[in-house]
Amino acid sequence: MKKLILVSCLLLAASGPLLAESTALFAKGEKAANVHHTGDVWLSELAQADDTFNYNISYAIFAAGAKLNWHSHPGGQILLITEGVGYYQERGKPVQLAKKGDVIKCPANAEHWHASTPDSSFAYIATTMNHPKGRTLWLEPVTDSYYLSIKTSELNTAAKAHQE
Repeated sequence: MKKLILVSCLLLAASGPLLAESTALFAKGEKAANVHHTGDVWLSELAQADDTFNYNISYAIFAAGAKLNWHSHPGGQILLITEGVGYYQERGKPVQLAKKGDVIKCPANAEHWHASTPDSSFAYIATTMNHPKGRTLWLEPVTDSYYLSIKTSELNTAAKAHQE
């Protein structure tokens, strides 16, 4: 019986880090209306710009298959990927795979889109500079046919080759 209790305690202690990793960093936030995206996206505004700090910070969670329309930010944006796997693309450039731990810098006024992959949810913290011209200029949707034509496995291979 003592061995069973000891083994149970060791298993519970070992699972502590695993349980901590699955706990959300921030509250899931409100489900966003499907105005500038397709699929399920939840947003939580973490901090609004003020007289001292000229940027907004948001937390976004995308269900698998959710994608934003093309858009740009007059003051630029930084995405800190916290969970899952997604895509990021600037107009005229190849699609990039974005995964937990990645930092993506979206230049001011660069037209781009980001999304979860069809098979993975995706979450990030977004820091967006407050700008007199607004936070986001929304453009046309990313078509389903284009989105579904992206081969995640090819992006993984290209990302690995780039790291070596």
